[in-house]
Amino acid sequence: MEYPVVIIPFREAMPASRARAIRAARISGLLKTLAHPARLLLVCTLAEGETSVSELETKLAVHQPTLSQQLNVLREAGVVSARREGKQIFYRLTDERACQLVGALGAIFCNDTQIL
Repeated sequence: MEYPVVIIPFREAMPASRARAIRAARISGLLKTLAHPARLLLVCTLAEGETSVSELETKLAVHQPTLSQQLNVLREAGVVSARREGKQIFYRLTDERACQLVGALGAIFCNDTQIL
């Protein structure tokens, strides 16, 4: 689930309203990606730093099949990336906008220092 990318030739200037619609579609795509509670918790946790799958499973009390499914959605959307070290897989945030968005949501909805 990648954000749509539109290439427009230089001679065909895009009207401002169309540019706004494309931007809105990209933002909507990111919001849809983060809309699932498990994915939102994953992004909040990964905003604190790179974490192994086993640590995520323990911290979030999410069963491994659900965790793998939701991490795959985030990876396909380009929000997270994975690296393997031996038998362990580590995930980290790769989309700074997702991190900023989660921080803003935490500032709006949470009174303590933790995001969620």
